[in-house]
Amino acid sequence: MEVEETSETRTSWSGETHSIPCDHAGKKRKQDPTESTTRIIEDDEEDEEGEMMSDHMKDSEEPSNKRVKPVAKSNSLTGVITPVKTPALKRIGQSISRSISFRTEARPLPPGPLRPRTKASSFPRRRNSQCWSDTVESHDLTAKEIKRQEVIYELTQGERQLIDDLILVKKVYYEPMLKLDILTESELGQIFGTLDSLIPLHQDLLSRLERLRGSEKTVGEVGPTLIDWFPFLESYVTYCCNQVGAKALLDQKKQEKRVEHFLRLCQESSFSRKLDLWNFLDLPRSRLVKYPLLVKEIQKCTPPDHPDEDTLPDALELIQSIVGEVNKKTGEAECQFYRRGLSYLEESQRLPEIQQSRFLYCHGELKNNKGQRLHVFLFELALVLSRPGEDRDGGQVFHVYRQPLPNALINLEEIPDGEASGGGAFRGAFSGGNDKVRNCFRVSSRGRSKAHPYSLQANDSFSKQQWITCLRQAIVQSRDRTAQTSQSQFSPHPDPALYHIADLSLSSDTEMADHTSR
Repeated sequence: MEVEETSETRTSWSGETHSIPCDHAGKKRKQDPTESTTRIIEDDEEDEEGEMMSDHMKDSEEPSNKRVKPVAKSNSLTGVITPVKTPALKRIGQSISRSISFRTEARPLPPGPLRPRTKASSFPRRRNSQCWSDTVESHDLTAKEIKRQEVIYELTQGERQLIDDLILVKKVYYEPMLKLDILTESELGQIFGTLDSLIPLHQDLLSRLERLRGSEKTVGEVGPTLIDWFPFLESYVTYCCNQVGAKALLDQKKQEKRVEHFLRLCQESSFSRKLDLWNFLDLPRSRLVKYPLLVKEIQKCTPPDHPDEDTLPDALELIQSIVGEVNKKTGEAECQFYRRGLSYLEESQRLPEIQQSRFLYCHGELKNNKGQRLHVFLFELALVLSRPGEDRDGGQVFHVYRQPLPNALINLEEIPDGEASGGGAFRGAFSGGNDKVRNCFRVSSRGRSKAHPYSLQANDSFSKQQWITCLRQAIVQSRDRTAQTSQSQFSPHPDPALYHIADLSLSSDTEMADHTSR
């Protein structure tokens, strides 16, 4: 909902077929939080290498009964620390880590002065990358059966790691911030949502999976266990729907010095693995969208005569429907959140299509032909241009810019790259002083005098194509919706006496007469 998340701003893409919103128009690339983690490690390599290597040597001296793969010698910390992979959620609307929008990824914080380490952390610095084959001394399984056990082991280990992270978030972030009065209990409740209730939920699955392991550490039938447990994931609807407002409040509170200082110290500590608080809060959603992938992989490695061959398809269908429902509800919550954040300068800007919209296709930053940065929302039924601002409490609001456009009335024109600019302002804003424009398109409205054409520029060609794809989809679906509404309004209502005729057999005229007389 491994939920992926850079110092770049992102554009959030989602459709009504949200699959969450939208791994909220196609599968969009979303940057893994570990990518930014790796970059941070490399940037700080020269300053911290001696200290980190010293810690690593201390770790290696501690007794251990686990089999660990040898680590190759390296002059870089990337050879010592294995980053945690946390793929991103197919959105809640779909998200691409490109130009605009809802930032759910790790952002490097300003570097602070290095502090001497006085006490080793009780939390591990890196994940254990152990495989199932490392836990058994010998086996006589086929390659396909080994692969199946590896995937099931990955499922089990993923649950264990998620539980550890959720407990860490509670102990290291929530409880200290409450005791130190860094945030109020109400604010913490809005940011952390129902995260505390997810811990026993995943502990339940972990205990079930561990009970399935036999004396030879192999798992036989896993399908019935998944079918029985997956329905509990419906509680993710509440957690994921809360994340939209939680992210906005967390970003707002980060502007306060005490909050920023506390979060920076936590991120600099070894237990965080260079991840910030939001990365941890978004892990459950990432885990949610990974379940269908794991079930597919187990199914792929299951022999035809295995008992799971009959149950895994049902488990896959069940988890896909749950993820789809969470995506849908989260998309509706996101749409409602941003609708409430719109500030109208004129009453004529309050189009009914905005209030009737149930989800967002996409939203993010675009430039107009004056070079001004606008935050643009493509709702289900309307296109809204806005300028970001703050309210009296420091919360984010979006001041509606010019007249919104109903999607059913939009004319879309793609401006090819390299086309000569039309005017001085257009040329200066979009081409940086050159005579060519790039990554631009134009939207206008049919039959509305107040709505002027809007020439807009995306950050790059990829974002431009995403906007055009979403706009085309929104235009087509809105026009179909309008046509169906008009047809239902003007079509004559059938005579109630004829309702039963379609159900009649042609065996006798008497039977038809009986039905018509009702």
